[in-house]
Amino acid sequence: MSLGLCILAGGLLAARLEVTDFTLEWRHSIEKILWREAWRVEDAGLRLTRAEVRGSGAGMDPPAGAQPTADGWTYVPDLPLQPRLNLARSGLVEDYRLCLRGQCRPLGALAGDLPADQGVVLTPCDGDFSPRPPR
Repeated sequence: MSLGLCILAGGLLAARLEVTDFTLEWRHSIEKILWREAWRVEDAGLRLTRAEVRGSGAGMDPPAGAQPTADGWTYVPDLPLQPRLNLARSGLVEDYRLCLRGQCRPLGALAGDLPADQGVVLTPCDGDFSPRPPR
């Protein structure tokens, strides 16, 4: 059975993506510093495999074990498998960007031009691309 990524908006399926790995990126609302997280779609949920932050600032100290890079810090977060990601969105800050195979697009555009303040849920899809119920 193949897996994919479903984007839900308002409890309804907004998009289905045939991917097993994706990157989520956004800018800190105050510091305007880029954050990037690499995720893997697994049978029981979403696994955060790596995170990067392009600097530090208010409330953004790198965690223990983070490695400095030319652009900031990279680390492997200690986060358990997530059954889904609930992402709040606001027209007051730049939208999340979902990156697939090196191409990044605003999350609202991928989900069908959602209003800027409508939250979304990212969750694994089964082989028939129906969203998986939380476990």
